[in-house]
Amino acid sequence: MLSSTLRDGLDAYAIGPKIRSVRLKKKMGLVELGRHTGLSPAMLSKIERGQVFPTLPTLLRIALVFSLGLDYFFAPMREKPAVGIVRGRDRLRFPERQGARDAAYHFESLDFPATERRLNSYLAEFHPVADGKQRPHHHPGGEFVYVLSGTLGLRIDGQEHLLDANDSLYFDSSTPHAYRRAGGRACTALIVTPA
Repeated sequence: MLSSTLRDGLDAYAIGPKIRSVRLKKKMGLVELGRHTGLSPAMLSKIERGQVFPTLPTLLRIALVFSLGLDYFFAPMREKPAVGIVRGRDRLRFPERQGARDAAYHFESLDFPATERRLNSYLAEFHPVADGKQRPHHHPGGEFVYVLSGTLGLRIDGQEHLLDANDSLYFDSSTPHAYRRAGGRACTALIVTPA
């Protein structure tokens, strides 16, 4: 049980409302956020309503889903950096879904320190996935993909497009889409989505 002093101090940061605000901005439900973080929707709801304060590892899991740094939750608005540098050695790698053993891809956020950005950029490494085992997903806005190496199969609304190194594609990401590595060579791509 937290003392009133600690509760008042934590309430001042409005961590729960900030999580809810960014989640709604991304048009993401509690169930979907739970899938990405490994937390139950009930626990996420309690965090958003300020009934429970997340631990730093839990808050970091939530922040990384939205490509945010922890400073987003603790820095006053005027102190948030407009410029964010991510050194290659500092990037964190995550599977497409939290706890997935057979992930179709892993991704690294390339811009998480810049908290007030208008886009999200990721480096993705794609793994072999059996045909029909792709996991379609969708999100508001558009998506830009630039293939750095290998061949990427991108299924959009049931139609597959093959992209080789140096090929790029823009599409409406509200349409269900899924990725797969095509061919035997390693496949990586730069992916940009709206923030």
